[in-house]
Amino acid sequence: MRNIILSVIGVLVIVGAIFAAIKISESNDKPKPEVKKVVKTVFVEEVKNGTVPITIPANGSLVAKNRLELYAEVQGVFRSSAHDFKAGQSYRRGETLIRIDGAEFNASIQSARSEFSNLLTSLMPDLRLDYPEAFPQWQEYLEKFSVDKSIPDLPEITSDNVRYFITGRGVSAAYYNIKNLEQRSYKYRITAPFSGIVTEALVTNGTLIRQGQKLGEFIDTSVFELELSISKNLSDLLKIGEDVSLKTVNGNKSYTGKVVRVNGRVDQATQTIGVFVQVDGDDLKEGMYLESLLEAKNEQNAIELSRKLLVDQNKIFVLKDSILDVMEVNPVYFSPDKMVVKGIPDGTKVLSKSVPGAYAGMLVKENKEQTQTPE
Repeated sequence: MRNIILSVIGVLVIVGAIFAAIKISESNDKPKPEVKKVVKTVFVEEVKNGTVPITIPANGSLVAKNRLELYAEVQGVFRSSAHDFKAGQSYRRGETLIRIDGAEFNASIQSARSEFSNLLTSLMPDLRLDYPEAFPQWQEYLEKFSVDKSIPDLPEITSDNVRYFITGRGVSAAYYNIKNLEQRSYKYRITAPFSGIVTEALVTNGTLIRQGQKLGEFIDTSVFELELSISKNLSDLLKIGEDVSLKTVNGNKSYTGKVVRVNGRVDQATQTIGVFVQVDGDDLKEGMYLESLLEAKNEQNAIELSRKLLVDQNKIFVLKDSILDVMEVNPVYFSPDKMVVKGIPDGTKVLSKSVPGAYAGMLVKENKEQTQTPE
C-alpha cells in the first residue's frame, strides 16, 4: 500500500512539473515587435550651371609705411621734448622729439671757431704783402666772422698761388673740421620728420643717453601697408596700381587699398608671393588685422557647393527616384567652406546638406516643403 501511494505522488509531481514547464514556455514566447524602417528626409537643390566668380581670401596685419626707429648718435643727458616723450604721444612735423644736452659740445665748437679766427688774423699781414688782390675778400670775410654763428663758406679762390698759400697754412683743414663739428651738433636734437605718434619710448627726461642707444619708435598714422601672401600661380591677378577691397575680421568696416609693390621672390616654404597694399583711414592702427577677397577669375558652366558634400575627393551624392547615388565631379577650386565644381548636368538633384551615414542605394525622402540654402 505504501508503494502505491508513493507511486501516485511521483506521477502527480511529474505531471505538475510538465504543466509548469509548459506555462513557463508559453509566458516567454511573446511576439517580437515589428521594426519600422526609417526613411531619412534630405534637402536637395536642382543644379543650374552658370558663371561662378572665384575669389581668393588673403589676410595680414597693418604696418606703418613711414616708421622711424630713434637711435642716439651722440652721448648726453635727455633734457627736453616738445611734449611728454611717451608712447601714444602725438607730434607734428618739425617738433622736437628729443633734445640732448650739448652745452659742452657747443663750447668746443666755439673754441674751434675762435682758433680759426686767430688763424685767419695771423695770415692777413702776409696776404696783404704777397697777394694784395685777394686781401679785400679775406678782410671782408674776417670782419663778418662770428664765433657764435655757423661758419660761413670760404671766399672763392681764383688764383692757384693763393690756394696753395691758404691750404698750406691749414685754413682749409680748420674750416672743414668746424663744419664737421657743426653737423654733429645737429644730432643733439631729434625732430619729427613727419606728423605721427610715439609707439615706443625707452627714455625719459634726465636719462643719460649713450651713443648707439635705442630711444624709441615713431610712426606716421596717416598711411599703412598690408602684406598679402598669394599663390605664385595667381601672382598675375594683382598688378601695381590695382584697387583691393579690405575689411576687418568681424566685417564691420571696409576699406579700399591700392597695390604699390609686388615682391619678385617666391617664398620657398609656402610657395607664395608677397603683395603690398597701401591703405589709409582715420581709424586704422598698426597691427590691425585685415582680410581681403581677391577676384581671381570667372569659372564658366560651374556651380558652387559646400565642401562637406564632397565624397572621396571627387564625388557627390545625387538623388534619383528617392534613392541616393554617387556621381563623379570635377572640383576646380576650394575655399575654406565652399567648392566650385564642374561636370554636373543641369537639372540634377544634389544634396544641399550632408546626411550622416549616407551610402549609394540608400532610400530617402525629399523635403519639398522647405528650401534649404546650400551650406
